[in-house]
Amino acid sequence: MTVLRHNPPGVWGAGGRGISIATVPPEGRTVYLTGQVAWDEHERIVGPGDVAEQTRQCFRNISTVLAAFGGTLQDIVEMTTWYTDPAQVPIIHRVRGEFFDPDAGPASTSIQVVAMAYPEFLVEITPVAIVPHARFRDPG
Repeated sequence: MTVLRHNPPGVWGAGGRGISIATVPPEGRTVYLTGQVAWDEHERIVGPGDVAEQTRQCFRNISTVLAAFGGTLQDIVEMTTWYTDPAQVPIIHRVRGEFFDPDAGPASTSIQVVAMAYPEFLVEITPVAIVPHARFRDPG
């Protein structure tokens, strides 16, 4: 069972941003993730000053967390992207397109913030995923 993603006529479109205007999750287990930043497993910053590499690291972290539950990035139904510089939004969208179909990604909200918890972070991504029952596993 997969996520139903839809970009209906009559409203603005996904425009290649790696989002869908609406998503309907399949039956499964909901996995809420803490916002992921550009830390590696040793809390070292990946891609200092490089929003593209930081965005990739966020998605690598998200993928690792979801895999522990039997999930994949394709199970994400919604995500919020926090960023500090609006000039970097096209870069974030381009990188998101490396991980999602440019016209059929998760429902998505992007929010500019003055700063992150640590000044070296340029982006943070907070996803919600629904892992189908057939693949879900308890990592504990």
